[in-house]
Parts: sequence; structure tokens; C-alpha cells
Amino acid sequence: MAEVNNPNKENRRIIIFDTTLRDGEQCPGASMNIAQKLQIAHQLERLGVDVIEAGFPISSAGDFEAVKKVSSELKKAAVSGLARAVEKDIRCAWDAIKRAKKPRIHTFIATSPIHRKAKLKMSKTRVIEETIKAVKLASSLCPDVEFSAEDATRTELDYLLKVVQAAAEAGARTINIPDTVGYTMPVEFARIIEEVRNALTKDVAVSVHCHNDLGLATANSLAAILAGAGQVECTINGIGERAGNAALEEIVMSLYVRNDIYGADTGIKTQLISPTSVLVSRLSGLSVQRNKAIVGENAFRHEAGIHQHGVLQDKLTYEIMTPESVGTKKETLYLGKHSGRHAINERLKQMGVDLKKIDMSSLFERFKTLADKKKQVYDDELLSLVEEQLGSVSKTYELDYIHMLSGSSTVPSATVRLKIMRPGEKDILIQEAATGDGPVDACYRAINKITGIDAVLQDYRIKAVSRGCDSLGEVTVLLREEEDLSEEFLGRGTSTDIIKASALAYLSALNRLEVVKENRKVK
Repeated sequence: MAEVNNPNKENRRIIIFDTTLRDGEQCPGASMNIAQKLQIAHQLERLGVDVIEAGFPISSAGDFEAVKKVSSELKKAAVSGLARAVEKDIRCAWDAIKRAKKPRIHTFIATSPIHRKAKLKMSKTRVIEETIKAVKLASSLCPDVEFSAEDATRTELDYLLKVVQAAAEAGARTINIPDTVGYTMPVEFARIIEEVRNALTKDVAVSVHCHNDLGLATANSLAAILAGAGQVECTINGIGERAGNAALEEIVMSLYVRNDIYGADTGIKTQLISPTSVLVSRLSGLSVQRNKAIVGENAFRHEAGIHQHGVLQDKLTYEIMTPESVGTKKETLYLGKHSGRHAINERLKQMGVDLKKIDMSSLFERFKTLADKKKQVYDDELLSLVEEQLGSVSKTYELDYIHMLSGSSTVPSATVRLKIMRPGEKDILIQEAATGDGPVDACYRAINKITGIDAVLQDYRIKAVSRGCDSLGEVTVLLREEEDLSEEFLGRGTSTDIIKASALAYLSALNRLEVVKENRKVK
């Protein structure tokens, strides 16, 4: 086999910059509340991520608060806030991240001809002037500043080099080269990164941020590492704008499995990759495709007889890494209705869950309720219970009772009773009945009668969390309030009864809507 030319053959430490909470959350339908963002941020820190981009503070009050909260709680990872090369953005980002142990301001401006002309309406000279001004301001506030040349791969190379040199001289310690629209090819991108690396002093880190529009985000990121990039920006499960970003798990495991080529390590605890993937999938509402590399359901499954025979003789015949190396563990603990707290604690620890943040009494009670309905509780189901507890928002509506009537010769109808909770007032129970096009529609119409909210269902998804006919079902809904079509609310519910799961998901979204309405009143 021909040896790959790697000019950086010594084992280098690659910085992993995770933007799941910022670029990943920009994926349509993936909005997360502050509690969910915190869950993911703590898990990313446990995973060993070096820099966590917590959000775009100027974009909304909610994003500002989420970045501020993440900055206040993380102990090891650097926390980055994104800002356009605009003074108000940069000052807002600093206000959000200044409590972090390791704060970073990440400022950017577009540099390509199409962006300069159509979006910014700026000349080449003006873009450089704005770059210098922004980086100098950011550097006066924060010791760690990153600069990104948006749409760098469609920028004239000689001009790109002038921009990044100006940013570095103004104080940027990291220069990021984004393939913003997933346009470049690995060979071409490697040449760009090599030129950028040579144009900058060694104390300035070169970073890359690749999108997956042509399915090359990971390949381009790896080509950049060979060309001298020292930081890679990525997301869990590759989520993000349009076709997504480079997937953290693919980059990390490529470097791990093919260290002979890349000569590069990361600080990622690979055994936590799979649990982190599951968490992000659940909280973002974005399912992982079955054949997704590293974390897909089929990633370590073999069906063809020849493959099965080979794996039985020696796993290395068809597996280039072990499932255990990425945290896809075989079930060694059978969890059922006779399982005790010690078994639950042990399994949660194996999956990387921080037990200090769990109300174990409440969780164990819910586990027992679920275990009474089915023979075995699987890992995904246990994680679902944990995430539901940690990600819950303050409730206005709680399901008290539900009864359905449906059949081939019956008009679907639902009777629903909700507990209504208002601060400083006594809880009340209200019951309503409604008919609909189906049992779920009837259920939602009854809930709308009780709440008085005319909600428009944008999306409804259902899936089995685990295997078997007694599986825990998970329903995800996306809705809007008819009076305000500018904001979407994501809700999730789980139950062995799929109609109940549907009701819980709908109420979860309505509770989020109520939180937003209360915040508006406060303002």
C-alpha cells in the first residue's frame, strides 16, 4: 500500500470545537430550550470536547440566556459565543460568555465575491477594515478570539490570505476557514489550508468548519488536518444547516482508526460517543439514520452469512473498530421489574450519566412503572426517562386522565382531563371531550378546548425507542400558536401507549409555549 504524504507525521493534538448547540440547533425543527442545551453542554464536556460553541447570543434573548448559563456551569471546556463583525454583536457575545472559565469570542464576516456584493454590499478594502476593527474590539474584551472568513472556499485565494493575515495581526489567535456551503473538494481544500497555514505564524491556530452539501464534510475536514489544520469544527451526528456539518464521531474515529495516516489525537473519550449521540438525537428531535457511520443502529450489525461467519471467527474480518470503543455496549445488566437501585445506578454510570443531577427516587419510581408494563427495560428507554426528567420545563398543563374511543364503525373521540397549574393559585382539573379525524386528532382537539390555545400542528413523528411489541414509543410534535406563526415549539412524549405519548408530546410543546408567553409579559 502506498504511503500517504503527511507533512505533520508527528502525533499532533487536534482541538475539537463542537458547534452542536449553535450550528446544529440551526437545523429546522431542532430548537432546544435552556435546560436541554445545558444537558448537552455537560455531556459534551464529559465527552472531552475542547471548545463548545454555546450559541449566537445576539440572535435572541433565549440564546443569550442559554450561552450565559452554559458559560456559568462548565468547568473544563472553553465556551464560545458567535458574533458578526459588528460592535453590538461582539459586546453581546462577551456579556454572555464572560463568566466562563475559558471564554472565546468567535467573530466572522463574509469574504466571497457573491457575499460581498449581494449580502454585505462592501468592497474588498471595507471587509478588511471591518475585520480589523471587529477583532481588535473582541481582543480588548477577551484573550481568546477566533475569526472566521465566511464562505472562504469561494473567496479568491490571494484575497483570503490578506483577510486572515489582517485578522491575525489584529489579535485573532484562531483563524477558521469555513466551507460554508459545502462547495470545496478534499484536494482543493487541502491546498487552501496549506496556503493559509504558510501565511500565518505558528502561534496562530488554523481551524476548519465544513458543511455537508455534497457529502464531503468529513473528507474535507480530514484533508485539512493532513494539510496542517489544528482545529476542527463539527457537530454530534453531523446535524446543522441544510445537509448538516462534519460529524464529530466520524472525524474522531477516523483519526483514531487511521492514526498511521493522520498522526493526530484528540481529547475525546470515545466510549461516550454513542450515549452522546443518543442524547442529542432525543433532545433535538432529529433521528439518526440506521446506516449512519459510527452511531447508526446498523453500524455494527452483520446480516450477510459470509460476514456473520467471518465475524464469528474474528471480529476484525469485518469490524475496523469495536462497538465498545464508541460506547455501543452489549447488555450485561438485564433491567426489569425486579432490578434494584444499584443496578440502575451502575447502568447509568456506564452510559456516562452524571448521577448528581438525577432525582433517583423519582427516576426509580418511573422505571418501576415502565418495567411493570414490559419484561425488559432497554438502555434507550432508561436514557429516555433520564432525559425527560432533566429536560422538563416548568409545567402549566399536566395530563391527569385520557380515554379514547375508536374503531372502523366509530367516530374517533377522546376524553381528556388536565391539571392546570398557575403560580400562586390552586391547581384545578378540567375535562373535555372531542371528536376528530383519528384518535390523536380527537385528543389534540380536546386539549385545545381545555387550554383555549388554537395550536397548529406542523409536524408529528412517532418511533419505537427500543425493540419488541411492548416497546416504549416516542412521539415528537412541532406546533405553532395560530396567533403567532413566527415561532415553533417542539414537544416530546414517551409511553408504552402511543396515544398517551402523543398527548404528552403535545402538552410538552404547549408548556414551552406558555413559558415564552410568560417571558413576553415580563418584558
